[in-house]
Amino acid sequence: MIEQATTADTPKTIKVIISGGFAAVYREVLPEFERTTGIKVETGSGASEGTGPKTIRHQLANGILADVVILSREGLRKLIEDGRIRVGTEAGLATAALAAAVRAGSPKPDIGNHAAFRKALIDAGQVVAPSSTSGQFVRDKISRSWICRTTVRLALEARGTEGGRSAQSG
Repeated sequence: MIEQATTADTPKTIKVIISGGFAAVYREVLPEFERTTGIKVETGSGASEGTGPKTIRHQLANGILADVVILSREGLRKLIEDGRIRVGTEAGLATAALAAAVRAGSPKPDIGNHAAFRKALIDAGQVVAPSSTSGQFVRDKISRSWICRTTVRLALEARGTEGGRSAQSG
């Protein structure tokens, strides 16, 4: 349960910027938080990692203000290095497993071990992933393998939904 805010210095509104990985849970608990604390929350969004204007890092570096950021540990680490987040204020919220899927109508690949997964990537010829944390992880894993790096096209899309549309279109 969320405790009622009672101090005179409690803000009336806070600004949160959140990445997609925690957004569903955030949207679920936000109404109760606002109701029980009396604090209105303005929510922005951005990718945890990557480059460009849709990332949380870029937004903060270009004048967008936030009281709280919720993003991957990797992205948070960079914000701390940038001096945009106060050291010692970070808190782990969750861990998330990555998932993979293939386009409708494609055969289900064998990914039961490293060799089978590598073969599935090579056979696919293309991998689409978000440019945020999970996509960075996939990129790093593929680029470590010389054969995959030279035979698999990796498309990192700005946000997860764009990646889904790219996979559908081939």
